[in-house]
Amino acid sequence: MKCNFSLKYSVDGRSAAPVLITDTHSNDDFSINITDRLGRHTVTLTAKKKLTLGSYKEYSPDFFAKGKKKTHKKSSYFMNGYQSWTDTREFTYKEKEHDVTKLPRFVINAFSFDRYGDPLFYDYSKKKIHGYDVFYSKDPRPCFVASLNEKNAYLIAEIKRKTGELTLISDVEGKVLDKGDTFILCDYIFSDSYASGVAALRKHFSNKPAKKIFGYTSWYNYYQNINEEIILRDLEALDKRFNLFQIDDGYETFVGDWLDVDPKKFPGGLAPIVEAVHKKGYMAGIWLAPFVAEKKSRLFKEKPEWFKKDDEGNPVKCGSNWSGFYALDLENAEVRDYIGNCLKTYSNMGFDFFKLDFLYASNLPKYQGKTRSEAAHYAYSFLREVLGDKLILGCGDTLSNACGVFDYSRIGPDVSLKFDDVWYMRAMHRERISTKVTLQNTIYRGFLNDVYFGNDPDVFLLRDKYLSLSKEQRKALITINALFGSVMMTSDNISEYDEEKRKLLASSLDLFENAEVVSFEKNEKVITVVYKLRGKEHKIKYHTEKGVLV
Repeated sequence: MKCNFSLKYSVDGRSAAPVLITDTHSNDDFSINITDRLGRHTVTLTAKKKLTLGSYKEYSPDFFAKGKKKTHKKSSYFMNGYQSWTDTREFTYKEKEHDVTKLPRFVINAFSFDRYGDPLFYDYSKKKIHGYDVFYSKDPRPCFVASLNEKNAYLIAEIKRKTGELTLISDVEGKVLDKGDTFILCDYIFSDSYASGVAALRKHFSNKPAKKIFGYTSWYNYYQNINEEIILRDLEALDKRFNLFQIDDGYETFVGDWLDVDPKKFPGGLAPIVEAVHKKGYMAGIWLAPFVAEKKSRLFKEKPEWFKKDDEGNPVKCGSNWSGFYALDLENAEVRDYIGNCLKTYSNMGFDFFKLDFLYASNLPKYQGKTRSEAAHYAYSFLREVLGDKLILGCGDTLSNACGVFDYSRIGPDVSLKFDDVWYMRAMHRERISTKVTLQNTIYRGFLNDVYFGNDPDVFLLRDKYLSLSKEQRKALITINALFGSVMMTSDNISEYDEEKRKLLASSLDLFENAEVVSFEKNEKVITVVYKLRGKEHKIKYHTEKGVLV
């Protein structure tokens, strides 16, 4: 594949002239080695002086092996969102990406809308659409690109709306290299079709299939309003089909004070809960957000030096949840010891499954000399090192960094109790709560299941109370989750299900355990999914705007 490359960098604090490269290259500052072999493209830089990288881009007419530019307006482009909650689907050249920076600045500042995704470092433009690490388009302009460089830098794919030109950008800005250092600027597989690209991706990662999880989580019924009585009551309602019971947010006094279990809610602590869960034969799960603490927490008040600071010396805010929350400094050894102690305490208590949330906070701050991807890879690897062989579900994480490190990852935003949440929430960040968005994420990121990790599409909800999803929307939610994920969770008290709900749950569990998705295609507002069940092909059609099977 023939490519043109553009590299910007600085030497000794002085910006050098941008370098345009067409092949293996060397100058007084660095050397570049380029290899293309068996559908894999790798570019490696070796520094001859101390360098600070600025930007690296690739352009090639060969990205699209077939299809002329005039077919661009008939094509759809898969744009993978920055983190697990970011809206992800196939975009046409006309469709817009929601740019939260266009909101009034006082609104952004009040709710920290620009902290959940990539607006702080990616320049949104009406002239282009973009995605991260995995990109594809199907006929009439087939192309598949998937990054293998998750330890070093994110690969951003940009499509120009007007021309359909694809640019690949390696997110290397700020990376510092000493003389003699070698750094992989980009490393990706490429293919001329979606099918062959997915096959190559599977061959490269070849992760063993994730253990199927059918579980309960306390969040989507009670949110933070949980206590020992509620937890034990809902535990008792579960049957032998379940294999996980997970306590979500609300057991701790404040986010960040993980070992301060609320004595009013859980007077006996969490150890008796773990014992009760194990007695029923389930794995015990717990929720934490290990890299952050909220403003009201004891940790934030007593250990201000533990929090990462911005250029003005203020703690780096990560969002407006709870009382507002801030990023811990993962380069601080005391911080790592604290996080490790919290996780090990619950691991030693007997918890088997850890849902670790808001993980984008690990690389929201700038870490001097490191890329964002390097910071996240370090942080996620630290979690795995601490927890050993415990099962980890990442949430709010960057997917390429979770690959091969976590057992499971969320692949969409939180399910909302209304199909697309209330109207004013739609002006929020691209990571906003939405059943409408998460169902599309579940379908379009389905090919990552058992490749990167086991996909977690978030919960299904069949109950009638405290819910505005229609019966048909609830059916679509459980059906699509069953077909595309390795995790099926609910917050319902299933002892309250009537016969109709019990039958739907049983048939959905059959899909979950035994069905295999063959293909999916979108035509305007309807996605047609073909799947096999016990050797026979079946088809469902999902209406993306109505949220129902048609």
